[in-house]
Amino acid sequence: MPSPRPTPLPAEEDRHFVTSLARGLNVLSCFRSGEKLLGNQEIAQRCGLPKSTISRLTRTLTALGYLIHVPEQNKYRLGTATLALGSAMLSRLDVRRIARPWMRRLAESTLAEVALATRDRHNMVYLEHCPSAHFLHHDLDMGSRLPLATTAIGRAWLAASPAAERQQALDYLKLHAPEQWQAAQEQLPLWPPAADHPQPWLSCSFGDWNSDVNAIALAFSPGHGLPLMAISVGGPARYVSADCLRQDGTQALQRVVQRLQQDLDRA
Repeated sequence: MPSPRPTPLPAEEDRHFVTSLARGLNVLSCFRSGEKLLGNQEIAQRCGLPKSTISRLTRTLTALGYLIHVPEQNKYRLGTATLALGSAMLSRLDVRRIARPWMRRLAESTLAEVALATRDRHNMVYLEHCPSAHFLHHDLDMGSRLPLATTAIGRAWLAASPAAERQQALDYLKLHAPEQWQAAQEQLPLWPPAADHPQPWLSCSFGDWNSDVNAIALAFSPGHGLPLMAISVGGPARYVSADCLRQDGTQALQRVVQRLQQDLDRA
């Protein structure tokens, strides 16, 4: 899969924008789920910056504990400071605590894996993940990133997004992930008309993201100032068929999201 293009920085005339801080954060965002080590050359390619600039940034981030230098390979891994930031954010997401028991019940009733995610640029990031008792999917867990336009969970987010937010996401895809943008164009006729408020709309991906993976998903608004999120049900096609998801998984997912929404409204 080609590396995403670097995120453009705001115009230089914005005197309140700290370019060096943005570049440092972009370095940290280069590390993807499943990747442990990255070198300066790889980071430079992903950020679209000179290697000399990246060397200064990684040195600074290492001194602050956000990166750890592995001298044997002359590469870097994420440091404990990033873990502290992520843990602090996740611990304050009450939606995870409220959603977890519902997700477990859904995983048990469908014999599939269930995930909760929200959008980050051209990806959906797992905030919570309940594996299936029927199989073990080693590649996916909390923090995993999946494409926005080709996965069920990403399509559910796009389908339920308010008009302005959906267009912003599509514009980002067109610039940074054109193959995803093209896939989104093919899905546009299947989505409901853009609304001022997120609407529940079931989405699916049967072999579109991965030829061996089937999934359905539904988006919802957790409220309390939190971003739009989506829950998916799915797994390898040999265990989770498209027919089973259509017939049994759809109603089960709709019930869970409805009850989760009610619990969140009372929270």
